[in-house]
Amino acid sequence: MDSSRKPKALPQVLKEIDDAPTPVTGRATDYPSGWYIEPHAHTKHQLIYAVRGVMVVQARAGRWVVPPTRAIWMLAGMTHEIRCIGEVHMRSLQVATDAAPKLLGETRAVGISPLLRELIRAAMEVQQPYVPGTRDGRVMRLILDELRALPVLPLHLHMPSDPRLLQICELLQQRLDDSSTMADWARRLAVNVKTIQRLFVNETGMTFGQWRQQARLLRALELLAAGEKVIDVALALGYESPSAFATMFRKQFDQTPSQFFAEG
Repeated sequence: MDSSRKPKALPQVLKEIDDAPTPVTGRATDYPSGWYIEPHAHTKHQLIYAVRGVMVVQARAGRWVVPPTRAIWMLAGMTHEIRCIGEVHMRSLQVATDAAPKLLGETRAVGISPLLRELIRAAMEVQQPYVPGTRDGRVMRLILDELRALPVLPLHLHMPSDPRLLQICELLQQRLDDSSTMADWARRLAVNVKTIQRLFVNETGMTFGQWRQQARLLRALELLAAGEKVIDVALALGYESPSAFATMFRKQFDQTPSQFFAEG
């Protein structure tokens, strides 16, 4: 990637937003296709949301692919980086830690309702600092109420810490069409199959097969967001046919790919 396109001053800009005295702060930024936001963290929680485009968000807690109907709730202090697929119109919220809903206690992917989407748009016009009880204050108060109802979504890929599992996961992400079984990996690494099975569940919350399917799904979202055809994505990721891929996609999201990427 062209390093000249990396916003090196961005962490300082975000620090200024973090210092705002109000419970909720909005920030609107438009990024060109392929833009990369270097690793950074906030002193406040952040709702990372884009009204247009798709983001790939990477943090210690995992990796997510985020279309306009979804967002990432990023905990304060969590270092993360963002890669833009296509032009991205980001409309993020900073939420003070003492004002955030208690239910949002970990970094996760969440759904964005039509009401919250419009409230986020409105928040971009609120002048800081706003006064509680005013129209602007009521908009921000309603945003906090809506955050309590955010649905959690399966867009997360948890990476293990065990070096043996990490080796498997990193190699699989390079070759997601690899159909090797767990027994095949056990032989390559000279590890007992049951040991790998136990470690996968303990460290990722998934079986080996579930983890590989989730990794394929997230890569599929990236490729589809970049404009790849369903048939090409299906074959590139090791599915027997486009219909098999489409069935898996609908089972996971109860939507077709075109519905999933709809921009509200």
